Amino acid sequence: MSEFSKSLAISSSALAAQATRLRHVSENISNADTPGYRRKTVSFESVRDVTGTVEKISVGGVQLDRSDLTQIYDPSHPLADETGNYKGSNVNLMIEIADAREAQRSYEANLKMFDQARKMSSALMDLLRK
Repeated sequence: MSEFSKSLAISSSALAAQATRLRHVSENISNADTPGYRRKTVSFESVRDVTGTVEKISVGGVQLDRSDLTQIYDPSHPLADETGNYKGSNVNLMIEIADAREAQRSYEANLKMFDQARKMSSALMDLLRK
C-alpha cells in the first residue's frame, strides 16, 4: 500500500468518525427537551487495518451520560409526579454546540488532508506520464 493510499485511508476513516460524532451531537440537540433523554457520547479508537500497516480511526460504542436528569417543576405536565416534578434531559446545549463545532473543524481538517493527498497523488501521476 502506497503512502498516498495510507493517508487517504486514515483521512477517510477520520471523516467517517467525525460524521458519526456529529450525528450523535445533533441527536442530543434535537432531544434536549425530551423528558428522560440521556445525552449520547461516542469514543474513538485506533484500529489496524487488515494488512496491519495502517492505523485507522474507529468509533467505539455509544455511551449514555449517566449524570442526573434535571428536575422540572410543571404540575400540568402529563409526566409530573404527585409533587409536580418530572425528569427532563441531561443535555447541556452549550456543551453540545461546542462539541458540534469541534467535530466540524476536525471534519474540515481531515477533508483538507484527504484533498491534499489526492492532489499530490494526481500530480505524481501527471509527472510519471511525462
